[in-house]
Parts: sequence; structure tokens; C-alpha cells
Amino acid sequence: MHVVDLTLFFAPHSGGVKRYLLAKRAFLATQRDVRHTLLVPGPRTAAHAPGLVELASPRVPFGAGYRVPLRVHDWSAMLRDLRPDLVEAADPYHLAWIAVRVADRLGVAATAFAHSDLARLLGDRVAPAIGRVASAYLRNLYRRFDCVFAPSRLVAERLGDLGVERVALQPLGVDGRVFHPCRADPALRAELGLAADARLLVFAGRLAAEKNVPLLLDAFARLGAPYHLLLVGGERALRLAPHATLLPYQQDGIRLARLLASADALVHAGRHETFGLVVVEAMACARPVVALGGGAIDELVDASVGVVAARADARSLAEAVHALYERDRAAMSALARLRVARDYLWERTLPRQLERYRDLVQASRARAGHDGTIAEPA
Repeated sequence: MHVVDLTLFFAPHSGGVKRYLLAKRAFLATQRDVRHTLLVPGPRTAAHAPGLVELASPRVPFGAGYRVPLRVHDWSAMLRDLRPDLVEAADPYHLAWIAVRVADRLGVAATAFAHSDLARLLGDRVAPAIGRVASAYLRNLYRRFDCVFAPSRLVAERLGDLGVERVALQPLGVDGRVFHPCRADPALRAELGLAADARLLVFAGRLAAEKNVPLLLDAFARLGAPYHLLLVGGERALRLAPHATLLPYQQDGIRLARLLASADALVHAGRHETFGLVVVEAMACARPVVALGGGAIDELVDASVGVVAARADARSLAEAVHALYERDRAAMSALARLRVARDYLWERTLPRQLERYRDLVQASRARAGHDGTIAEPA
């Protein structure tokens, strides 16, 4: 079985989509009967063994290293030449249309992974009318796939509301050996120029508008000493304020795990997460979580593993951070790690997806002739 993934979201500062694809790639490499190819934009067209193909695509100006494929014919031709048994689109843009059209032409299974909630994001950030247009677009796109994977119950329900029927719940996961409490480094506070008793909380991820970084900074300004916010996701190290430090984005999982495990907790102000991968990574490091309610975060964080702010404002978030230190953080940390070990390790989530792949491929082959061509009706 040959599985081909294609996506726009594969750049030096890519977040959860890239981590999912690389984790899946590593898992599928252990399966003797599975071949995997990742088709992504790059500075030039080149094949990187094993199974990483880049197609030349121009960079997006000020786009954090992202590239946009313009030569649609080249992508279609390359995908056809790869002869996949199953193709998966990791974003809902023009590569998704290429995926479903090529899959239909070849008579193979087509899947999509709904990593983002495009309609909700555009509706909130631009205008409700734009959100409704996006909903109609997603309905038209996702109905064409044999299966659409949803990382959370929230996304699965929203896809159902759009009228997308072939939806499978597929949580993301974490490498529990990389993201582990043993990564904690007591020297981190000294490296940051902080006192040993500083109350250090970390946020890691893209510094995009939907992450509400200004709200985080405002909350920690209200808290003052000894609270300190460590933001991981910038271009360079910088002391933003007496209460906040910025560090570069961490592509390497072990380095990120060190920062997560060495803080007292993760703090997260995004309200529209479709999964919250960094939340699971922090919990795998036995760190409790302080967050705003909303989105898929509600499926991950409750009073046993963290504190949810009463309202989506800086004052409430500051109060939630303060409340964390009045709780039994050791018990919360232990429960956070146990929850991840039970539900969110890659070795638990990815085998479920592989079984779904096998079923889809078997169904597509049943619809085709033995030589791989589409069977003619009797």
C-alpha cells in the first residue's frame, strides 16, 4: 500500500500539521507492507530519499518560510506518477482539489485531514458572511473525499453540521519518549536570568493572531513578579519585558520538551484550537495547563490537569495562573502524564488511522478491476 500525503503546511516554522506528518511518516516506515511519500513545496524540484518529494514553489513574502504551489499541472503530474493507493490532503486549499481529482482519475482512495477550522476562523477574524462562504466551500470540497479525518470531537461535529458524512475521529498524538518529565532542566531559569523561585510558565507555537499573545503578555504584566512568561516561537531570543522572554521556534522535539518540562506549566490563550497539540506535548511532560475555555481545548483540559480561565480576558487569565499555585500541582502533573499515556501517544492513535487506510484502500480496489482500472458497469 502506497500512501501519499501532500500539503502546503510544511515549512521551517510549521506547527502541528508538520509534526503529525513526520510522526506518521516514522510510524509507517515500521510497517513492512506500507510505502509512504510526502509531497511538499520546496525551493526546487527534488526527490529526497526515502520518500520526500519537493516541488519548486515560490516563498510567500513575510510568510515564515511557507511556499505556495503555483504550477498546478506539475503537482497533478507528480501525484499521478507516484501511483498512490491512497492520497491524503492536509489542508483545504488548491492541493486538496488536486488530491481528490487525481485520486478519482486513478480510482484510488482520497482522504483529507481537517486540521483547521477555516470557516470559524474567517468568520471571527474577518466577517460572519465570509465564514458562511467558507462553510459552503468546505462542504463542497470535503463531500468529495472518501473520508475526512477530524482531530477532535468538536471538528467532527462541525463537519457533520456542514453535511459531510464520511468523517472519522482521529486524534493527534505525541512521542512519549521525547516529551517526558525527564527532560526537565533545573538550569533553565538561570539561563533566562531568572531567580530560582520564579514562577515560570511557557507558551509554544506560532505567534499568530489566533494565539492571543497580546492577551498573554497583558495577563503576566498584571501578575508581575515572581511570575514570568516564556514565549517559544519567535525568530530570536529577546527579553520582551521584565515579565516575558521570547525564544526562537523549536523544530527539534527534544529541545522543545526541555522547555516545556522545565516550566511550572503551559499557558495557552487560543480559543479556536481544533486539537491543541502543544497542550498534549506539555501534558506528556507532566505539566499542568492554564488555558482559556473554548475549541478543542475543552476536550483536553479540566480541573484535574489544569485551570481554565472563567472568561477570555487578561484579568481572568491572570487569576487562573495565580490559582494554579494554590492547587496540588504534583497531582495534576501526574494525571496529565497518565491521560496522555492512555489516549494520546502516537503508538495508540496512528494504528487506528492505518486500519482506516486499509479499509479505504480495500474498498477502492473492490470498485476497480484487477488490473487497477475502473471496472465497467455490467
